Amino acid sequence: MELIKPYKGKRVLITGHTGFKGSWLTVVFNHLGSEVLGYALPASQDSLFDEINGDQLCTSVYGDILDKGKLKKTITDFKPDYVFHMAAQSLVIDSYTNPLYTFEVNAIGTANLLMSLTELSGKCSTVIITTDKVYENNNYEKAFTEQEPLGGYDPYSASKACAEIVTSSLRNSFFKDQNNKQAIASARAGNVIGGGDWSENRLLPDIIRSLRNHEPVKIRNPYSVRPWQHVLDPLIGYVKLALALDSEEQRFCGAYNFGPSHENVYTVSDIAKIALDAWGEGQIEISSSEDKKHEAAYLNLDSSKATNDLGWKPVLDVKESVLWTVEWYKKYVNDKQGALEFTKCQIENFLKIV
Repeated sequence: MELIKPYKGKRVLITGHTGFKGSWLTVVFNHLGSEVLGYALPASQDSLFDEINGDQLCTSVYGDILDKGKLKKTITDFKPDYVFHMAAQSLVIDSYTNPLYTFEVNAIGTANLLMSLTELSGKCSTVIITTDKVYENNNYEKAFTEQEPLGGYDPYSASKACAEIVTSSLRNSFFKDQNNKQAIASARAGNVIGGGDWSENRLLPDIIRSLRNHEPVKIRNPYSVRPWQHVLDPLIGYVKLALALDSEEQRFCGAYNFGPSHENVYTVSDIAKIALDAWGEGQIEISSSEDKKHEAAYLNLDSSKATNDLGWKPVLDVKESVLWTVEWYKKYVNDKQGALEFTKCQIENFLKIV
């Protein structure tokens, strides 16, 4: 009820709503009674958005975030109360294959969105979603705070750091006037997991594909540490951040981390073992590819700012996050038509314990 009342009947724009996180957020706002408009490229094959019949949950405008004219018209026609910017090239490995496209979508696409918002005259709160990988990471075993230097070894990480700089620059240049009713913040989440993610080169989807095919589970970097969390934990953080922006526009403008608690630090190998135990079978095999791309060995976030400012904290620990994820996939294997039903069920159960 804490979240349903303020969002009921509100106009919510989600860019990238056909992606994994965007699909979950679309269901969340459908549950909260909002009027949802999504702007994105069509869903990829085997996508969660298609599995939940996403077009029945929102109005979809299919377009490229790089199409400035179409994006601006969509925003000015809809006049959103809230905007959640998720449209992105979101995979590290793919960024090595298409680095220029990654920079265009993640940096210029963010600029296109923000400049489109300057056309609005009404009140609007915007959350720009980036990543935990925006920080300059030297593999020191420390949790990054929002004040740490931005950086990025691979094109994906660097492009998202660029998106943060773009957001800060345009917020200061065009949205800082107190008479302006718009407020903009950025959100940096950890490695999210959850049902319906079918992306290549992501740990849980790769594990599920291997288990369904009765093949060994191959993992690239068994000892790498990531801030693992269920997708609903950061999504509810974004929802709370937007409400905070709505109440006191300028106070909450800035960057926020949304990561798991510090005691929930697990390696890739740890997560794989928990997933296999939950599935009930399978074996792990270490990948020996000589063409390994650089990926940070240690990554963790300090989310105390979100806790202190927003009253947000992670609800599910890492083991629970993996169990919820595997449970979703096991149900999906037995009932593909029920994807929306058990996605909604997990959202309802989550909101009961927030």
